[in-house]
Amino acid sequence: MVAVSQAEESYQRRLARNLNELLQELRVAQAGVQILFGFLLSIAFTERYAAADAYIRATHLITVLFAAGAVALLTAPAAWHRLLFRRGRREYVIEVANNFAIVGLACLAVAMTGTILLLGEVIIGGWVAIALGAFAAVVFGTMWFAWPWRERGRDTVEDDEDDEDRLE
Repeated sequence: MVAVSQAEESYQRRLARNLNELLQELRVAQAGVQILFGFLLSIAFTERYAAADAYIRATHLITVLFAAGAVALLTAPAAWHRLLFRRGRREYVIEVANNFAIVGLACLAVAMTGTILLLGEVIIGGWVAIALGAFAAVVFGTMWFAWPWRERGRDTVEDDEDDEDRLE
């Protein structure tokens, strides 16, 4: 049996915790994107959709594609973890999964914006629908990306690691 230093064990525990936290966060996002994806798919099979113009159909298709991209990106970390399980690649899996999660959330934000735009077009139409879509883009962009990115710039990675060490 190979002896593992206390520092290495602490590092491995931190990696395990980081991976578990990431997978928990992805479970929340996955549920929402899968429900949205199902909703978007069902729209194409309605009578009203058959009469939709090219603008609505194109917006719908783009929205479905972004929702599908979000599903792929937000579920990929589970596949990576499972395929690389016990291969000593946990740190790499976390790094890749984090990138997938961020891009997946961006795809989800676009899909949500497209969905709001589509609903606005069907219910109200015109410039109000476009304003609703633009408002949704600003809200998602601000809450999911701009604001956290600004907060992230206030800290350093070393500060974050020191905080984690104090918690252990």
